Amino acid sequence: MRRVYIMKLFTKFKNDESGAVTVDWVVLTAGVVLLAAVAVNAVGDQLGVISGLVSNAITSVNPGS
Repeated sequence: MRRVYIMKLFTKFKNDESGAVTVDWVVLTAGVVLLAAVAVNAVGDQLGVISGLVSNAITSVNPGS
């Protein structure tokens, strides 16, 4: 009798998919964060150069002319 109960409990646990969606979202979110980190790393240096050029261009403008 106890063995039948354990088998039913195991089958119920095996067929339960309520936590599967959470795992999917965690994996998906981790992928998006990783992709964002790679993108920032790839363009980070160039953004610093471009922001310096923009800063120089703005400071060299004479507002009176």
